[in-house]
Amino acid sequence: MLTFTPIHSTFGAEVQGADLATLPDAGLQEVKTGIAKYGFLVFRDMGLDDDGHVAFSKRLGDLDNIARFITPGRKLRYSHVELFDAGNMDADGNVLDPDSARAHQAKGNGIFHVDSSFNPRRASYCLLRAVELPPAGAGGNTTDFADSRTAYDALPTDLQQQLLKKNYIGRHCIAQSRKLADPEFYHDLDPASQPHMRHYILQRHEPSGRLNLYVGAHLHSLETEASGLVDADESTRLIQQLNAHVSSAPFVTSVTWQQPGDIIMWDNRAVQHRAGDGSYGVHKRDMRRTTVHDDSPTAWGLNATSTAMPGFVYDPTSGNTTGAISAELPAPVPVAVS
Repeated sequence: MLTFTPIHSTFGAEVQGADLATLPDAGLQEVKTGIAKYGFLVFRDMGLDDDGHVAFSKRLGDLDNIARFITPGRKLRYSHVELFDAGNMDADGNVLDPDSARAHQAKGNGIFHVDSSFNPRRASYCLLRAVELPPAGAGGNTTDFADSRTAYDALPTDLQQQLLKKNYIGRHCIAQSRKLADPEFYHDLDPASQPHMRHYILQRHEPSGRLNLYVGAHLHSLETEASGLVDADESTRLIQQLNAHVSSAPFVTSVTWQQPGDIIMWDNRAVQHRAGDGSYGVHKRDMRRTTVHDDSPTAWGLNATSTAMPGFVYDPTSGNTTGAISAELPAPVPVAVS
């Protein structure tokens, strides 16, 4: 039997007694029950390698992959395309050049967001694993979480009623968060010109039955089924109001990474997250993430199930300022890991 020790008064728990490499089906069900309640779970020193990380994640559902985000010929530091690189290292194991396109893009991870809200099919769980961490006290050893379910519960009654009545549809794209975080680098990128994926901003979190605010930094604009696009000023004002509310102090907590092998698992349908301060600094920070496709009846939002999964490639230094790309690119070139 697993033990769940709460981290915050309303969400988050550290799990004791779990070995994710050998977890039986009954233990996996405990994990699912625990994350439905807490929104995110912390597992310390699991000792998983890339194979074990991917294998456990596949027990939770089909996995997303990074092929569409990788420019042709770019080398990866590992062989699994199911692992998203959430660290600050290049293919040679060095800290990213701060002027590189990848370093600029990573700045968007420092704003509260929901992974994959810019995809036609939502993500359910993400599992982020520490492989190499900065020295203790050097910065870059935290990930922050925001409780978007409790944030909805705490909204003023009149705003709750407005959201219920209007049933706003959110239009999401990754370009929005990137430009918010680094407007100078993305000066020539217009998020309004990008493909937008449509998901209701007020959703019922099916595993818990609670209402959730599905907003965050990828949310570009709003529409309603009755009237179409919401006035731009009104849309921006409401998005900013909701994002500021979700990310305010009562609903936020920070988790410290203690050692390589730590894993944090979260449910994107119940929480938001961001990389902590210093995550893309001068010290190596090797973080690898799997993303599980949501298999619930509302996973696709208002998007056709045939909609291509968009990628994102933007690098003014190479003349590529397209932004979103929908076609699968040639497979990335893995780097042998010794």
